Amino acid sequence: MAEWKIAPRAPADYFAALSDLHPLTAQVLHARGLTDPAAARAFVRGAYAPADPFALQDMSRAVARVLSAIANGESIAVYADYDCDGVTAGALLIRTLNALGGRTQIYIPDRFEEGYGLNAQALEYLRGQGVSLVVTVDCGARAHLEARRAREIGLDLIVTDHHELEDEAIPDAYAVVDPKRPDCPYGFKHLAGVGVAFRMAQCLLRRARDAGLPRSELTEASLLDLVALGTVADVVPIIGENRALVRAGLERINRQPQIGVRALIQAAGLRPGAVNAERIGFALGPRLNAAGRLEHARAAYDLLTCDDPERATALAEALNRQNSERQDVTAVVAESAERQALETHARSRDDAPLPPLLFAAAPEYHLGVIGLAASRLVEKYQRPAVVVSIHGQEARGSCRSVGEFDIIAALDTCADLLLKHGGHEAAAGFTTRTDALDALRERLSEIARRSQPEGGWARVIHADAEITLAEVNHRSVVELQQLEPHGPGNPKPTFVVRGARVSDLRRIGRAENGAAPPHLQLRVTDARRVIWDAIAWRMGDRIQELDVGASVDLVCQLDVNEWNGESRLRLEVLDFRAARAA
Repeated sequence: MAEWKIAPRAPADYFAALSDLHPLTAQVLHARGLTDPAAARAFVRGAYAPADPFALQDMSRAVARVLSAIANGESIAVYADYDCDGVTAGALLIRTLNALGGRTQIYIPDRFEEGYGLNAQALEYLRGQGVSLVVTVDCGARAHLEARRAREIGLDLIVTDHHELEDEAIPDAYAVVDPKRPDCPYGFKHLAGVGVAFRMAQCLLRRARDAGLPRSELTEASLLDLVALGTVADVVPIIGENRALVRAGLERINRQPQIGVRALIQAAGLRPGAVNAERIGFALGPRLNAAGRLEHARAAYDLLTCDDPERATALAEALNRQNSERQDVTAVVAESAERQALETHARSRDDAPLPPLLFAAAPEYHLGVIGLAASRLVEKYQRPAVVVSIHGQEARGSCRSVGEFDIIAALDTCADLLLKHGGHEAAAGFTTRTDALDALRERLSEIARRSQPEGGWARVIHADAEITLAEVNHRSVVELQQLEPHGPGNPKPTFVVRGARVSDLRRIGRAENGAAPPHLQLRVTDARRVIWDAIAWRMGDRIQELDVGASVDLVCQLDVNEWNGESRLRLEVLDFRAARAA
């Protein structure tokens, strides 16, 4: 059961100093540590803060090389990762280079044939095609062998990435632009891959303008919709620069989206003008990711660079269908991986009811969804999870972590068992020999066991306040929207409601046929007869914990449900339990 931690109420003088804000908004700001009213106001304003992109280490060197390549008519390839962050970054940088007159091509590796990151064969292929400069986006931070190979074949390689370096070692490339370089003075370390690509685009456009080159019609602001899509989808902290970039990007998406983005919004059934970070995370991002998970990410890239409305509509609808298929495949893999991980632990005769780390591997696990399956296991069991797809003598795994457990550090400890690995503290991937899987499982499990706090990793839900149902209405929801965009580091406001009475209760969703976990739909009321609809995602199996007429405590967020062109308020339940006695 989750632990609920409720922030104390802000002092009266704090509310007085922020009297123009809704009391719930002020309370949330105080709960998030913004106890100085001036800092709280600055957060609410959240303006698009200008930054000096040239402060990124190696940026000036990289930009000079790119502009030289454009001026000399060299062939430039942008090498992009196949997830939403990489595809948006690739589309953004290609648009910028083309606007400056570059001769460009995109290269997105095949997830199934090539795997994650740079590979030497692709570099050799590009060199054979006459490419003299390769710029990576969202990959390359650990590509030491590939960087050396690029030098050997006379190919200049510029790495732009946001992932952790291996032992802080910098690849021997022409330039490496990554805010996580140990020698990088750039003040903000949490940019997504598309954020780093955007900073490069800014530098290119500014240097080209300063050099008196023909003025491009492309503006920095016109790229911000892609920045918002990739940043939110990559689940980086939505704080500081990221929050400012996403906020500005959402304004662009809702007012003047590119043709492909508009088609994607329509295909997802969203209302133009009502897209927020949550809808990127749960509707737009998954559709862009679906292409690379099931087939090839080129379809998502083609949509984001499409200037033909009719073709954009067709591409977006195809991604829609792939996303539905992806949901079904994910459910099947997650269910099988859960069963295998628990059975393996049971056979080990360990006294603990659950293993410290869930580990499952099978040839039938679809490589494109193993990361999503691992996330499902983490969400359900609150412990690190590894799901592996086996292909003959080689196996590729995806890891998701929890709490303070640094999964990339754990993989670094297992480097002798791995052929390749990368990622960050919360999510990572690896390639290994199939015959090394048992040893890898045992070592990772032991690392997790040593790291696990006494009593296990508990799910902790931090609530910003305790409220009554009567305190929530359309006005309060609108006022709380000032705190958007939300994401890691700036989650949606979360509240505890005590003693609500359940007036209706049912399981809903595709889970009724076993395709995915069921949802729990309920209606709650209070002593003042205030009635709220509520939804508890993937909690349908907990229906036996409730009865109509029962009194329940809820921890929830406020949600606006868009359905058939109408907007209705509801509670999004994160957890519930029987109401405590008065």
